Amino acid sequence: MPDFDDRLREGLGGPLSADDRAFLDKLDSEKGMFESLGFSFQGKLKVWAMLATALTFVMSGLGLWAVWQMFEADTTRGLILWAAAGWAAWTMQIGLKQWLWDRIRMLNILRELKKIELRLARLEDRG
Repeated sequence: MPDFDDRLREGLGGPLSADDRAFLDKLDSEKGMFESLGFSFQGKLKVWAMLATALTFVMSGLGLWAVWQMFEADTTRGLILWAAAGWAAWTMQIGLKQWLWDRIRMLNILRELKKIELRLARLEDRG
């Protein structure tokens, strides 16, 4: 990818404006896991991201509680019901975390596309 970036910058001809350079530098900085996670709590879907995060903790707690109750169950029926409840809670928790990580990946891809879009717009202005 850096080779493509270098070739695209060479094709721009003149130097970038200060605003374009600042924007690209901000996008070029590699984001860590926690910074990417925090970035997912911005924008139009921030309420959904917060709700999904809260529900992930709730489902984790419910799953642990159900597993504990499963070991404390007196009957086979109770054991099966608590095991099913634990399985359902953990499955929901996995789905919620998958949605959160997919959102983080989508935002990273959009950031890369925005860099390319800006560079191509500069090429179009030049030509």
